[in-house]
Amino acid sequence: MIHVASVLPVACLAFLLSLAGPPPAWSETPEEKGLRIARETRERGKGFGNFTANQTMVLRNKQGQESKRQSRLKVLEAPGDGDKSLFVFDQPRDVKGTAFLIHAHKDKADDQWLFLPALKRVKRISSSNRSGSFMGSEFAYEDMGSPEVERYTYKYLRDEPCGDTTCTVVERFPLTKRSGYRRQVMWQDKDELRVWKVEYYDRKNAHLKTLTLAKYQKYLDRYWQAHEMTMVNHLTGKSTVLTWADFKYRTKLNERDFTRTGLKRAR
Repeated sequence: MIHVASVLPVACLAFLLSLAGPPPAWSETPEEKGLRIARETRERGKGFGNFTANQTMVLRNKQGQESKRQSRLKVLEAPGDGDKSLFVFDQPRDVKGTAFLIHAHKDKADDQWLFLPALKRVKRISSSNRSGSFMGSEFAYEDMGSPEVERYTYKYLRDEPCGDTTCTVVERFPLTKRSGYRRQVMWQDKDELRVWKVEYYDRKNAHLKTLTLAKYQKYLDRYWQAHEMTMVNHLTGKSTVLTWADFKYRTKLNERDFTRTGLKRAR
């Protein structure tokens, strides 16, 4: 039998192929689709420049007893690399003046430093300690940095109903062996790519923690911010709620504030 393609001129064949358009989306592997969603999320969040916000951290133990911390956050976009973030704690009195600086990176572990006013010194957080508790909360130091796309591999799992919308469910696996997690499962809505839930699994693949995000608001007609984040530790029964307020974009932040030296004068 003679195949049609064997008698068609090359130019005609190329024309017919062009009519078919790009490969359909269903030709993606689950790994390719997961990576594409992560990259689209990153692109959606670019260009904000900087922002500031206030944070209230509520720590709850298994019995429901609470303690609170208040801090201010400054974030500076670093094109070509990860963002720079600075937390400065104002209350309670025993943590007042404590400052935490993060230099996120795309292709290596974040640089993190903690300024302890009682000791008047800056302490570097080593890679081996990133799974430790941040300021007594259920958030680890590892959770506080920006999750750069290049530091994970991905796998799309499914679409499913997500409140009033539909979410993609994507699994991501940290590339660094020093991570406290084996994998994370993330729910994002398909329209705005907002993250609504993340499940964290420890190195033994036990379901360690769940983060839920709520009360999203949009800034500069583009950037979504969750005003409430709740992290529940399923092993200890403890939880931490972060409440955010007073987001301000494109303020006059000083680059020198995001240095190790600047930590000591953070106010």
